[in-house]
Amino acid sequence: MSGIVMILVIGLFVGVVFDRVARPSWFKDETAGTARAVVTSTLIGIAGAFIGFHVGYMLELPPSALLATAVLGAIFALSGWRMLR
Repeated sequence: MSGIVMILVIGLFVGVVFDRVARPSWFKDETAGTARAVVTSTLIGIAGAFIGFHVGYMLELPPSALLATAVLGAIFALSGWRMLR
């Protein structure tokens, strides 16, 4: 149960940080709904963290590396989402 909570926290944190760091231009920021963008980034970060965690689990990595793969999964998912938009 605590593993799921850690993955949720990792996805939430990476999603919020990614949204703050990789911001769009100031004009797009002023015209678009920023609250909706934060929620979307958070959800994509959580999904990526789950995917990264399970990929690490399938590769039989140690528990400490599973958290790192969750972070990497969230970053890759958010980067892919940003490139598609």
